[in-house]
Amino acid sequence: MRRLAVLGAGMMGEALVRGLLTAGWEPDRIVMADVRQGRLDELREVLGVHVEQDNATAAAGAEAVLLAVKPQDATEVLSGLGPDRAVLSIVAGLRTSAIADAVGARTPVVRAMPNTPARVGRGVTALAAGAACDDATRTLAADVFSAVGPVVWLEEDLLDAVTAVSGSGPAYVFYLAEAMLTGAEQVGLDPTTARTLVVQTLRGAAEMLAQDDADPRELRAQVTSPGGTTEAAVAALDAHDVKAALAEAIARAARRSAELGR
Repeated sequence: MRRLAVLGAGMMGEALVRGLLTAGWEPDRIVMADVRQGRLDELREVLGVHVEQDNATAAAGAEAVLLAVKPQDATEVLSGLGPDRAVLSIVAGLRTSAIADAVGARTPVVRAMPNTPARVGRGVTALAAGAACDDATRTLAADVFSAVGPVVWLEEDLLDAVTAVSGSGPAYVFYLAEAMLTGAEQVGLDPTTARTLVVQTLRGAAEMLAQDDADPRELRAQVTSPGGTTEAAVAALDAHDVKAALAEAIARAARRSAELGR
């Protein structure tokens, strides 16, 4: 493919472009479009990519577009694209059928749900293929999003569940980090030391969980000695039904995602 047009220069659009450049894409293969000229000037300076303020102009010279605009702007942007190129979309709630209706039924479309750790190359993206998606577009989508982390292919109806688990998921971890920092300071640790201990503990635990066949129950059991400190801590969490609360949080997020997509 000669050129990819990234329509929308927000946080995720920039993260994906940075990932592509790190993965070896040449800057002249990428054009970014945004209504904010100052933002485009910054990205051209920092990333070396082509920039255009007009979405249609950016798309005209590209074989595929990555739609990364706000949901309320998507209809207007799509109306100016036409059916001549594949569309990869990270617009929340925008179904592949709606994109195809806007640009042409034969347009190959892939809908993606990345998450914010893509900013540091540690994201995960769920991909769903539209009705007219071909092998070339599937390969392109996997190539683009794997630049910021692993990808999984799912049926589109499961993307609300993905949104609730991995899309909103970083917020659950940050919520836990907030609580751990508060608790650390309450037992006498200074903020700087508390942050070091909490961040490295979360990072190390995630690395352990990422090992092949690692079971979170077994890992927890290994740390939980009978009558020990961890057992006392887990008992406090169970007393507040934290597991059920987190499961309900995911269920509510999934329902809200479905509502926003209607």
